[in-house]
Parts: sequence; C-alpha cells; structure tokens
Amino acid sequence: MNKNFINLTTENLPAEHLCCIIRSKKPHPGVEAKRQWLSDRLKEGHVFRKLNEKAVVFIEYAPLETAWVPITGHNYYYIYCLWVTGTHKGNGYGRSLMEYCIADAKAKGKSGICMLGSKKQKAWLSDQAFAKKFGFEVVDTTDSGYDLLALSFDGTIPQFTKSAKAQTIENKILTIYYDHQCPYTYQTIETIKKYCESTNTPSAFIQVDTLQKAKTLPCVFNNWAIFYKGNFETVNLADLNTIKRILNK
Repeated sequence: MNKNFINLTTENLPAEHLCCIIRSKKPHPGVEAKRQWLSDRLKEGHVFRKLNEKAVVFIEYAPLETAWVPITGHNYYYIYCLWVTGTHKGNGYGRSLMEYCIADAKAKGKSGICMLGSKKQKAWLSDQAFAKKFGFEVVDTTDSGYDLLALSFDGTIPQFTKSAKAQTIENKILTIYYDHQCPYTYQTIETIKKYCESTNTPSAFIQVDTLQKAKTLPCVFNNWAIFYKGNFETVNLADLNTIKRILNK
C-alpha cells in the first residue's frame, strides 16, 4: 500500500492542493480562503496530513485549546475532518491517518483525541462508526442528537460548552454561522446570499473569525451552523433545497 503522506507546512502550503476541492488550473475562492485560514492555524499546532497525490485522502486536527469549536477539555486533540473518498477507499488510508493522529497525540503527551458525531450520521461529519473501532466513545451529547466522541488516554474527558447546548438564539430570521475551515463554505454562503436577496428573505450571515467567537457559539459547530426561528437546525453545509425546506417550516 502506498503510504506516501505529507503534512502541510507554512512553506509548502501555497503550492499544495487541499484535497476537498481539487483545482489544477483555475483558482477557487474557497480554496484560497482555506489557505489563509490554515496559514494562521499551522502556527498553533494545527495538522493537515494528506496523501501525496490529487485525492480526497486526509486528516485535519488541532489542539483542542485552539480548535475553533465550542468544546472544552485539557490537553486534547480535536479532529475536524478525516476523509477517504472515491477509488481510494478500501486501501487502508483511513486507518493509516487515524493511527498517525493517535501516535502523534501520544508522542506529544496528549490526554486524548475528540471529534464531533451524531446519533444520525450527518453528511458533513467524519464517520464516527469508524472512529469507534479505535476506541472512541460518546462522552457528551446535546438535545438535538449530536455527540462528542473521545478517545481518552488518562481517564479525563472533554465536553461541550454550556453555550453549545443552548441551541437557541434571539434572532428569528435565517441565521448562518460559518468560518473558512472548509473550502466549500465560501461558494455555499455566496449561493445562499444570492437566493435570500432574490427572494427578499431576511437573513444573517455571521463569520466566526476568532477563537473566542468559536468557543462561545450557541450550538455545536465544525465550521458551519444554521438557525431559523431562533432554533438550531444543523451543522450540515446546506444546498438551496435544504434552505428552502428549513424556511418552509
């Protein structure tokens, strides 16, 4: 099996593809936004490891203290993404990436690793069933069916913040919180903005652009969250059909 993986660094980041959206000719605004977001995060110990070819085969994780999610815990890693798609499935790449993360955490004396999951598998979350094969267990939950999974090395566990479990806001209009951790966010936000403008739909788009904002969000968050009528809807990146369904409630 080819195990030719590389980690992104501030030096190779400008030239490397970012796996999620692979472009060889035309610059993509979402990819460039992600590059900028990553360049700032790499200094904080953020890790982006990928197969060294044009493929969606990668893991992305960070120290929980600096991870842009409303989760607290001491000395943990947080996994944002672990993806292997297409013809690359079934080659053991996912296992290699997870084993690398676990080995890295142990080598750095971490207390464990955690990730966001759901009682119903969400399309934009990494496969929690796969994580459970490595010993990840549900350590916290929300009323909306989201789980916090953790692999603890020392018995300590992370948890969702109190604000993350609130899942309500005062604003009743369509409200979307987002950051640029995912390169698909940019084009998705632009599409929804245009739709709301063309249909005169009241809406608010709140960019989570600081760690403090991320840690105090009123819901679970991996890089995206939708509210409507003051209630939390989903962390799934939404197409227009999903937005229309939410607005018809």
